[in-house]
Formats: sequence, structure tokens, C-alpha cells
Amino acid sequence: MKTKVTTLDAKAAGQLELADAIFGLEPRQDLLQRIVRYQLLKRMAGTHHSKNRSMVTASTRKIVRQKGSGGARHGARSAPQFRGGGKSFGPKMRSHAVAMPKKVRALALRHALSSKAKAGEIVVLDNAVSKDGKTKGLKTQFDKLDVSNALIIDGATLDEPFARAARNIPNIDVLPIQGINAYDVLRRRKLVLTKAAVEALEARFEGQGKGAKQ
Repeated sequence: MKTKVTTLDAKAAGQLELADAIFGLEPRQDLLQRIVRYQLLKRMAGTHHSKNRSMVTASTRKIVRQKGSGGARHGARSAPQFRGGGKSFGPKMRSHAVAMPKKVRALALRHALSSKAKAGEIVVLDNAVSKDGKTKGLKTQFDKLDVSNALIIDGATLDEPFARAARNIPNIDVLPIQGINAYDVLRRRKLVLTKAAVEALEARFEGQGKGAKQ
């Protein structure tokens, strides 16, 4: 599929052929849901923790006499039913991550890219370079491109002035090609790719079209 290439000043800069194996798939909602769940669970800290009965410091003196009180035969204040006692079956530190094969993750990323292409929400830039590194000027250029909520992917290295100016603009994320992931692609309204990013994606997925069921 062919797409137009534009400059930051919204001027035409030719056309570019996008690989159908990356941008021309029919998006599968099940794969997109799986990859988003995978990424969100993987980044959860899992540091929640509560003390059980054995971890609570409390008197072990018998609270009431064994018989005659009409109550239960409690032997310690650390029991879960008492205030300050241990938590019964409380949360423990653990990893929330779920398994997802590498080939399936790669396929899910291609489906995320294809979903943006099918929705017409991909913008291809000839390059992402800022001469002065000023946020105001870059914001004006984004307005010309109708980019207000977007993920911008460049090549292996980012232009430092561009990245510095863009990070002050709300709802704009800038990543090198190594950082591209399905969740960030889907969470922003538009996907802005430089020509270097498109070339890097094609090189990355070359030969992977048969890696998993599409």
C-alpha cells in the first residue's frame, strides 16, 4: 500500500510503499486484547504485601479464661479477627506477568500497526528534526499536520532538540524504533513514523510473515 510522505511543515515529500505484511493485515481484536493485557500485567509492580498471623508482633497471653466466658477460646491477639491482627489470605509479593510467545508478540505488533493503517491514522514524515528545539514552533508544525494526540517513532537515534521540544507537548510521545510496542501504538490516536522508522520496521519483520498464524 502506498502512502504520502510529508514534512513537518505539512509539505508533500513524495510517496512511500508500506509493506502489506506489516501494515496490510486485517486487525484481529483478540490479538490486540492479548498484547495489551500482556504489557499492562508485565509492568505491574506486584509489591503489595500484608502480614499474616505469624508476622504480627502481639502478646501470646491467653485473652480470656478457657471456660466460662461464653466466648471463643482465643489464645493470641494476632488472630485475624482482632484489630491489628494478621491478614488472613492477604496479598503477597508476586509477578503478575503472563506468558506470551515472542512470535505472537511480534504478530500482535503488526496487527496494531495494521489497525492504524486501516483507520487512516498513520502519518509518514521524511524526518523528525527540530532546528531550534523550541516547543512553540514544533507545536505549530503539529497543528498543521493535525497531530494533537500521537506516538512518534523515529529511527535508531532520536534528534535531541526534537525530542526535547516534543516532551513538553501533552499527549505526544516520542520513541526510537527499538521502543515501539503495541500498547503505545494503540493508546494514541495517530501513529507518526519517519521514513527511517518504516525502513527499520521492514528490516525487523523481514521473513517473519510466516512466523505465526495471521
